[in-house]
Amino acid sequence: MDSIRILTTGGASASRVVTNDMLSETLDTSDAWIFPRTGIHERRICADGETEVSLATKAAEEALQKAESRYGITKDEIGCIITATMSGDYATPSTACLVQKALQLPEEIPVFDVNAACTGFVCALTVARGLLAASDRRYGLVIGAEQLSKLLNWQDRSTCILFGDGAGAAVIEKIPENSGAFGCFLAARGGTQIQAEGPGQIPAGAVMDGRAVFRFAVEVIPKAMDKALAAAGITLDDVDHIVCHQANARIIGHVAKKSGQRPDKFFMDIEHFGNTSAASIPIALHDMDEQGLLRDGQTLLLVGFGGGLTYGSILLPFGRG
Repeated sequence: MDSIRILTTGGASASRVVTNDMLSETLDTSDAWIFPRTGIHERRICADGETEVSLATKAAEEALQKAESRYGITKDEIGCIITATMSGDYATPSTACLVQKALQLPEEIPVFDVNAACTGFVCALTVARGLLAASDRRYGLVIGAEQLSKLLNWQDRSTCILFGDGAGAAVIEKIPENSGAFGCFLAARGGTQIQAEGPGQIPAGAVMDGRAVFRFAVEVIPKAMDKALAAAGITLDDVDHIVCHQANARIIGHVAKKSGQRPDKFFMDIEHFGNTSAASIPIALHDMDEQGLLRDGQTLLLVGFGGGLTYGSILLPFGRG
């Protein structure tokens, strides 16, 4: 089966910056309490006129523009649009369909959303790989987008301090199976340790058993990493960057320490964005690209974990190295 690689990234941050000090004005909390426990100083929240779809569209447009300027890839060559989200503006139509319309992308291609919570972007990449393998088109658009602020109870200090709004996107390319290290792994352990109420009369709110989720994450992240590495036939020493879902700096720091790798191999930007669920990995990739950390030919290991309880990983190349 063909593999994939990431060619370009795009990102969109909600415009309203909400710091921990701002939250302390209405909640019994503080930066001194939040930051040591989570690694978060601030998060981005949608202002009036901003939506999950508008963020997804902006991120996708940037990724597509880069693909055209760097590689001459036009929008007409896109073979699928997959959006990972748990906070779409509508139950239907999908965010992917609304991005397709906004950016005038091809009609006769698969276009839909996937919901695997914070593992969503890893799942979406894996789905896109399968779709492109069965297509005569080489390129796909994969998006992670969330407006989690509308799902939160802003009086619940145990959850509202954690989350933010944003979107990231990537243009991917189908490549022959042996053209670069590739491996993927997806799994789920059915559970309700993280929940967000669906549409209806129930007031918005998210609940999470933080301690149980921490134990789950530090167990399954190394497992997911090992599965993708084994599928690719390489070791962690061969990986240039490890990008975990940005849920908690303590989780990522714990895994990094246990891995024996240098800490800066595990990229983190949760300090400025908070937990953006399915958007966190593509936002991190875009952040890395903007900082000049991503270079053609590098190998990336992406690891997601979250509600469901879902977890998974994908190891793939960046750029045309």
